[in-house]
Amino acid sequence: IPYKEELSMAEAKTNAMRMLERAKIPYEMHTYDHSDGQIDGISVARKVGLDPDTVFKTLVTRGASREIYVFVLPVAKELDLKKAARSVGEKSIELVKIEEINKLTGYIRGGCSPLAGKKHYPVFVDESAILHERIYVSAGHRGVQLRLAPDDLLRAVEGTYAAIARY
Repeated sequence: IPYKEELSMAEAKTNAMRMLERAKIPYEMHTYDHSDGQIDGISVARKVGLDPDTVFKTLVTRGASREIYVFVLPVAKELDLKKAARSVGEKSIELVKIEEINKLTGYIRGGCSPLAGKKHYPVFVDESAILHERIYVSAGHRGVQLRLAPDDLLRAVEGTYAAIARY
């Protein structure tokens, strides 16, 4: 499905939302204005008045083996590449180039969701997520976030908690 920059009311459901509904996982949708071009996670958290520790970004990486891995961590934290590599049993991990994100996931920068990508990749969620009753992740479109329980996210993506953020 080609990416649509704006989500009209008629298209209010993203693939990520449909996936959660099929799995009977409760979520809330939250939208924000991104017309100013500010799509980084910290700006998004500020726009919607949220604690940045509860807003999680999705990073797509490639291991030394060429395998693709998805890491989900708080927007204000950096991915610790050594911890990430250890968590997946790789010698090293690197972020994929922005130009590759759409080809690999079907999403674009600022709208990359750990849910309902083009292909299922292993997903690792930073263990800090368990400190929160609910966290926010991208719904797969810029301007749309999903609020759900961390364990529900893990179940939906068949993911694993891991210590992957640099503190």
